[in-house]
Amino acid sequence: MCDIEAMPFDLCQALDGPLELEETRGFEPCCFNMTDVQDEVFRLDEGLDLVVSHDPMTMQRVATLLLAVNRMKKPLIRGRKLSEDELCCVIMDSLLDETIVNTTENFSLGAERKTFQRVNSENMCTLCDTDQKAIVHGSGEIKLQAITLKGGNCERTVNFKLSRYISTADTKYQCVLLSITNHNLHLSCFMKDGKAVLNLEECSKETLEHISDDENKDRFLFYKRVTGVSLTTFESVRCPGWFISTSNDSERQPVEMCVADAARRVTSFKINATK
Repeated sequence: MCDIEAMPFDLCQALDGPLELEETRGFEPCCFNMTDVQDEVFRLDEGLDLVVSHDPMTMQRVATLLLAVNRMKKPLIRGRKLSEDELCCVIMDSLLDETIVNTTENFSLGAERKTFQRVNSENMCTLCDTDQKAIVHGSGEIKLQAITLKGGNCERTVNFKLSRYISTADTKYQCVLLSITNHNLHLSCFMKDGKAVLNLEECSKETLEHISDDENKDRFLFYKRVTGVSLTTFESVRCPGWFISTSNDSERQPVEMCVADAARRVTSFKINATK
């Protein structure tokens, strides 16, 4: 421990000396003896006192504070008395180097984060379009096809499981996940070269328990919209405005995505419940 009297430095020199602290001073850090030192008040000018508190500090810091006060003497000498706010600003400007750090959060203005939670609601069904074409899936294929099935071939129809989700966002339509029963294959939709692509992806049920649009897993979800008597459309959540559709021209064409009211595409389906 050392005290303030042991330092080879005169506080008066800080008030009357030059504004710059000479680099050759070579102040060494020193702490006050907390058991002996009491608060002291120094009258520096009319209405301006310096209070030395119990907070331990080095002589370097004390001298810096006094030099800051010395910078304030000229405005006082000119006869202009500083207000309390101006006094604080002068002290802060003298003692502090202000560093401004700008942080930018990665978000889009107006964008709403959507989350989806699966509920305990699953329906088994088959799908056929308004032209009575059934949705089929060949073994090992990653695409669905729409064909007209004749007697004896109904077993080729894909059995879907529709799992319902609820969303934190305000949505008008029911949100569902379309899976092929007895498989971990789920319909998904994503944009590629400016066009929505329908695909079959393998994914565990646990992974799709909770879905968020910022995780890109909302590609598995579709808005189920009732458009007429027993007719339903499936709009992609990931790619709004794109619907699951079949060809209106020929047989054995892949099931693909299309925009609403696309020519030669069928977007309405009849859902046939199964056990």
